[in-house]
Amino acid sequence: MKLGYFTMPMHPAHRVWEETLREDRETVILADKLGFHDAFIGEHLTDVHENITSSMMFLSSLVGETKSIKLATGTSNLSQWHPVLVAANAAMLDHMSGGRLILGVSAGALSTDAEALGILDEDRNKIFQESIDVILKIWGGDAPYDIDLPDNRFKVSTRRTYDLDIGVGHLPKPMQTPRPEIVGTVLAPFSKGVIQMGKRDFHPLSANFLLPKWVKTHWPNYVEGKKEVGEVADPADWRVARTIFVADDEATAHAYGRDSANSPYRFYYEQISKKLHRSKRLFVLKNDKNQSDEEITYDYIMDNLMICGTVNSVVDQILALREEIGDFGEIVYAGMDWADPALSKRSMELMAHEVMPRVNAVIAAEQPHLAMG
Repeated sequence: MKLGYFTMPMHPAHRVWEETLREDRETVILADKLGFHDAFIGEHLTDVHENITSSMMFLSSLVGETKSIKLATGTSNLSQWHPVLVAANAAMLDHMSGGRLILGVSAGALSTDAEALGILDEDRNKIFQESIDVILKIWGGDAPYDIDLPDNRFKVSTRRTYDLDIGVGHLPKPMQTPRPEIVGTVLAPFSKGVIQMGKRDFHPLSANFLLPKWVKTHWPNYVEGKKEVGEVADPADWRVARTIFVADDEATAHAYGRDSANSPYRFYYEQISKKLHRSKRLFVLKNDKNQSDEEITYDYIMDNLMICGTVNSVVDQILALREEIGDFGEIVYAGMDWADPALSKRSMELMAHEVMPRVNAVIAAEQPHLAMG
């Protein structure tokens, strides 16, 4: 099982923007040094707490500061960008990073972003589908372009103006062939979008604020999508994000990871629950659709979604999660504000150096042929 990193990010409004941007960069640099496989960075335009406006711009600042970690948009909100811009900028970032780009994509869920861009009343999921179709056509084709897909608003052409003798009319292709890995974040129980991911060889990342019982529903749909195109789904392609805090003692783990008024995890889930309630998606935190909103308390959320404790405790909780939802290829560690930088860094160190080796030792023992390999 690989170890990944994902941040939305989520910072208190009183913090200085320049400081939180520096902190978010420092977190990815640390993840690279600790051997994390990838780092997914979210983007929003109009959120004072989630204040990275362009994941690609942010990731480009990390190319020279990191060595091996894959740099992932988490996500590029495709309803907010013309597909030519996404395709061209992603291709450039892939080359800048030496082929380390992962393109995480979504429609873009924040309504205030959509309103600011004048697309609040548009079908953003449809724009998303149209955009990704065009991006793949750009990467799979050559100049002069004449992309005019049925029922697609994006018409991409350089046919009238291209001149290949002087090099104009060409759109860049990524360094990775045939393309970078494409990952979609999955937020809903029984998501039908996961079927489409399987059919198109996109890879699912199940959100950290979704109950395990709903995360479990994603894999059968991915298997179904793969089966429809005559392929076999590989659990290695499934990422599962969780909210995790590891400490050297249980008292610290539960204070910083849950109970303290200054806990960044408390701040995170108070914000998440408010946003889900506002967007009428609080159901993702419920055990069943008839559960009342009043039951979704902070303690309920933490009981169901938080993994915290000492190394041995966190190992047991991750293995219990795997037992509940089935095999998956990557546990994605959700990044929080560094309310206490020393504790936040220590958690990442323990996760990489202590927790994951023990988790993988148990998995290898279950599959002796892998241990021999």
